Amino acid sequence: MPEPAYVRIAGEYARRIRAGELPPGVQLPSYAEIAQQNGVSDIVVRKAIELLQSQGLVRSVRRRGIFVADRPNLVRVSPERQMESAERTFQNETDRDIRVERETEQIPATSELAEALGLAEGELITHVITRASEDGRPISISDTYHPVDVADVSGADFLEETVSDQLPTSLHAEWLRTTPGDLVKTVQQRFLSTDDRIIMISNVSYPRDRYDAFVFRMALK
Repeated sequence: MPEPAYVRIAGEYARRIRAGELPPGVQLPSYAEIAQQNGVSDIVVRKAIELLQSQGLVRSVRRRGIFVADRPNLVRVSPERQMESAERTFQNETDRDIRVERETEQIPATSELAEALGLAEGELITHVITRASEDGRPISISDTYHPVDVADVSGADFLEETVSDQLPTSLHAEWLRTTPGDLVKTVQQRFLSTDDRIIMISNVSYPRDRYDAFVFRMALK
């Protein structure tokens, strides 16, 4: 499924901002100019700008225009972003060389995972380890668990995320090259159906200094 035009436009500006091509304080083209450049309507441009604003990447100055903000943050804001692959997510943040590696295996569910996923202890589940690097520097690692018969999170209706600073697991510490005792930024995700059944669990670790802040926004209806 192709991504909406406003997400594509916002993603392109997000990449340019995070790469430093559009430094803080620079004014973006007018709505009409962006619309003409991309062959879209002003409404599409408005949605793209709103997405960039919600991500903390740009700010609006009355009667002057839209400007690049001073301190971009990581924002997990839209369903489109949550359905993105790791490759797309990081490529939307930078124009540097992004590499993503995955290891997939089937493992017996521990008692904790079995209870969370509504399965019997020892039942086989899918475990995916995803490692991401930027110009050869590790920037992310995640452990994802889901039932064998679940292919993706397209059946999820809700996402719960918990952000915290934690000591990484040995696997995450090794990949992120952390000093023993150093904390990392973790995002614990639970993808749920409308009946609160957990479809997938993912634990993601980032270096603590990669993002200035994590900003969340979710629909209440």
